[in-house]
Amino acid sequence: MNIILFGPPGAGKGTQAKYLVKKLNGYQISTGDILRDEIKKDTDIGKKIINNMNEGKFVSDQIVNSLLKTHIFDLNKKQKLIFDGYPRSLSQAKNLDSLLNDSNQKIDHIFFLNVNKETIVERIKKRKVLEKRSDDDLDTILKRYDTYIETTRPVLDHYSKNSNFHEIDGTMEIDEITSKIEAFLNV
Repeated sequence: MNIILFGPPGAGKGTQAKYLVKKLNGYQISTGDILRDEIKKDTDIGKKIINNMNEGKFVSDQIVNSLLKTHIFDLNKKQKLIFDGYPRSLSQAKNLDSLLNDSNQKIDHIFFLNVNKETIVERIKKRKVLEKRSDDDLDTILKRYDTYIETTRPVLDHYSKNSNFHEIDGTMEIDEITSKIEAFLNV
């Protein structure tokens, strides 16, 4: 079962993705983790990524798409992909559709964790203390949130027409969100 988790930075996508990976024996495809791994390796791509992240910008679709292709075509991960924050633009959505089609796969469920800006700010402040993530600077998060609204909302509008699209109140407690997702998955 392939699943997309959408929502602004700090919505809880990663938390829910980690749960679903265990529950469904799946593979988390977190563009954030993939990009941070490139930064850690100090590759040329990693240097471009860190510049974009520090400025609160999204990394180019070309970079993200090429890094994801390997995961999508991995036979061990077929129909077990949990997309955490991808796609973030219409071009990424079209790329994902194409890659899934070429690899004979589909998206079974799309979950949108809807969270307001105020809740995001509070969560990011807590996460910064707990996880010490370099991309959790408040100014950076506010830029990422604005970029999300501008760039990602059209993707949500595109997917929201699908019968497998589910909007969930992302301000609820973690276990309440998990229960809502489980109800849609029938697990």
